[in-house]
Amino acid sequence: MDSASVGVVTPQQFVCETGIDLACGQRLDQYTLVYETYGALNAAADNAVLICHALSGDHHAAGLRSADDSKPGWWDNAIGPGKAIDTNRWFVVCANNLGGCAGSTGPASTKPATGKPFGRDFPLVTVEDWVDSQAALAQHLGIGRWAAVVGGSLGGMQALDWAIRRPAQVQRVVIVAAAPRLSTQNIAFNEIARQAIRSDPDFHDGDYLAHNAIPRHGLKLARMLGHITYLSGDGMRNKFGRELREGKLSFNFDVEFQVESYLRYQGEAFVNRFDANTYLLMTKALDYFDPAARTGGDLAAALKPASARFFVAAFSSDWRFAPTRSREIVDALMANGQAVSYAEIESPHGHDAFLMPIEPYHQMLRDFLQTPAEARA
Repeated sequence: MDSASVGVVTPQQFVCETGIDLACGQRLDQYTLVYETYGALNAAADNAVLICHALSGDHHAAGLRSADDSKPGWWDNAIGPGKAIDTNRWFVVCANNLGGCAGSTGPASTKPATGKPFGRDFPLVTVEDWVDSQAALAQHLGIGRWAAVVGGSLGGMQALDWAIRRPAQVQRVVIVAAAPRLSTQNIAFNEIARQAIRSDPDFHDGDYLAHNAIPRHGLKLARMLGHITYLSGDGMRNKFGRELREGKLSFNFDVEFQVESYLRYQGEAFVNRFDANTYLLMTKALDYFDPAARTGGDLAAALKPASARFFVAAFSSDWRFAPTRSREIVDALMANGQAVSYAEIESPHGHDAFLMPIEPYHQMLRDFLQTPAEARA
C-alpha cells in the first residue's frame, strides 16, 4: 500500500432525525448522509476540512474500500499523509450529497410512507440544501467551524455557498474549476443529458426501479456527452488522435476509432455505479445555482457577507468552466476588498484537470491551507 495513502477507510452514516426543509418547498422528515473521514480531529476541533464532491463524485475521496481494492478514492492524489491536504495535520470529511446514490438518502432510497423507492417522488435538491445538510453533519461531528471548505466544479459551488450563507462557520474557502453560475451553454448540455435519460423507454417517468428496469442507454449517452465536455480538444487529440482500433476502416457503425471505444467504456462503467434520477437531480442543482440572483445580479453584493480567505484556481484548457468564470468570482471579491488568491494553471486536461496530480496546483493548495485564516485587515 502507498505509504502516503490513508489506507482502508470504512464509510460512516449520519442519520439526521430532525430532517430538512428543502428550497423546493418540500421536507424530508429524516435523512441519512454517508461520509468518510481521514486524519484525526484535534482537541480544539479547529483542524477540520470539508471536501465537497462534484456531479459524479461521492464520499469516497481517498484511500481504499478494502485491503484488496485496487482503485483509490476520486481525489486520493491530493488527500493523505504529506499530500496537498495533509491528513497528518487536517481532519478531512467528505459526504455523499443528499439525493446521491452512494448511500445517502436519494431517489433509490426507500420512501418511509410506501416502503418502495422514492423514484420520481424524491424532491429536487439544491446546492443550498446540500450545504444545510453538511452543516448538520458538522454539528454531529462537533465541528463549529471548518478550517477550510474545498470543492471542485459543482463542489466549488458548494464551497462558495458555505462562504456566503454560513460565514461564521468557515475560515478558508477553496474553489477550483467552478463558476458563480452556469453559462447558457452548460445548461444546454445538461438538458441534452437529461433528455437522453428521460427518453429512454426504460425510464418509466422516473419509476424504473419499480419496474425492475434501468435506463441504461439514456444514462450511458448522458455520461458520454458529459465526458466529452470534461476533456479539452488538445487533450483528446493527444490521447486518441484518429487512431483506429483495427488499423483500418470497417465501413459500418460499430466502434472503429479509439475515442469511440473510450467513450462507450466510460458510459457503460458509469451506468453500473450511478443512479439515473440522481444524475437528473445533480444537473438541475447545477442549473439552479446563482447566488447573485438574490442581489439583483450583483455578485460582489452577494459575496459581501463572506469573511473567509479564498483561493480560486482555474485551468487553461477548461472550456466547460473557463478561467474567465473563475475570475468573475475573484473580481467580485476584490471589489469588496476581500482576501483572495487566484491561480490559472497550464494544463491540457480540460475540466478534469482539477482531479489531476499537477504539482504546482497541489503546492498552491498546500500553501494556502497553511496561511493564516484571517481574511480582512
